[in-house]
Amino acid sequence: MGIVLGPNQYGKAEIRLVAVRRDGQRHGLRDLTISTALRGDFADAHLSGDNANVLPTDTQKNTAYAFAKQAPVGEVEDFALRLGRHFLNTREPVRGARILVEEHAWERIEVGGAGHEHSFRRGSEEKRTAAVTFDGDAVHVVSGLTDLVVLKTTGSEFWGYPKDEYTTLPETTDRILATAVSARWRHLGTDVEWAADHASVRAALLEAFATTHSYALQQTLHAMGAAVLRAHPGIAEIRLSLPNKHHFPVDLSPFGLRNDNEVFLASDRPYGLIEGTVARDDVAPAPMAWYGLPEF
Repeated sequence: MGIVLGPNQYGKAEIRLVAVRRDGQRHGLRDLTISTALRGDFADAHLSGDNANVLPTDTQKNTAYAFAKQAPVGEVEDFALRLGRHFLNTREPVRGARILVEEHAWERIEVGGAGHEHSFRRGSEEKRTAAVTFDGDAVHVVSGLTDLVVLKTTGSEFWGYPKDEYTTLPETTDRILATAVSARWRHLGTDVEWAADHASVRAALLEAFATTHSYALQQTLHAMGAAVLRAHPGIAEIRLSLPNKHHFPVDLSPFGLRNDNEVFLASDRPYGLIEGTVARDDVAPAPMAWYGLPEF
């Protein structure tokens, strides 16, 4: 039996970077979590422990910090592109790279009706994401968001499903529908106004969630993905993960009260998890764009 070394990569995971821009008295704040991964000629390190081609992961971390000092962070996609190109252009053994970025939201504290110049509060748990993959001459950019929590108090049904001896869930024609959206979308190029594009995709997701009368969360997922592709010809595909944040009507009959879908128990687990991809049928798949990313 022969034993060979298969595909491999290495890098620094979850670099925490907070960058403050001190442009006069009004400061700017960016809060990022960055992960780097390099691919290339690293066989000797695996087979004999020879580190001649191994750029330390600590150096990769320091590079991210230095880049944040040398120029404004800018859009997360652009920052990831700059980091990845640096590693490809300065380290001869590197043949490919993947840079992941998550941005954590901060909002200015309001004082006297205006945002304070240098005081902030943490926003929601929603995060903006970017995944940039360099594969030879190809560059793939996958933008995204996670933990966008949404809820609609009506306009959702669930019925007509198969039942067996273990089924206890009652059918309903009026329920709360809530989820925490995680979405990643693959661009067809890199000449993109990243901030405006991200805001537009987010708006399309929200509008489709709000306006789709849902008979299943799967139907809502498809409607959200299709809305993004219709509005953005430069996006090839979008992958969505939607946990069903269940809200169960509370039985108030022991208290002589009727519950007309007004009082609910919010259950955090277990939960249904609906995931899927909505893609254009005339665009070739790009598996390397998703290399190392969650399936959805």
